[in-house]
Amino acid sequence: MATYTITELAREFDITPRAIRFYEDQGLLSPSREGPGGRNRVYTTRERTHLKLTLRGKRLGLSLSDIKSLVDMYRSPKDTEVQLQSFLVVLARHRAALEQQREDIEIMLAEISAHEEKSRSLLGQLDHAEK
Repeated sequence: MATYTITELAREFDITPRAIRFYEDQGLLSPSREGPGGRNRVYTTRERTHLKLTLRGKRLGLSLSDIKSLVDMYRSPKDTEVQLQSFLVVLARHRAALEQQREDIEIMLAEISAHEEKSRSLLGQLDHAEK
């Protein structure tokens, strides 16, 4: 089975080792320890997948709690109906939040366009008044 060091994963995913340790502290990753005093973290292919899921969830804007639910679902022996239903609730909640953000952005963009148009009109009036 392939294993990875914290440095290898950090380099592969373009994140810092500190970020990986943070995800470990949050219970999203649980590498084994080797070497004197267990100082060296060893990540398996499965832990690499957990990190990938974590980063994907972060990119999607999921909370750490929601990401942990996703990782925990992946850790379970098989996907149960309860887990899948729970994850669908998380996704629906996130979709609703994103749709609200999109609506807010569209309103703000319309307001900006109106202000730009008004400013251009006022500039045009100033140019004519000076001539």
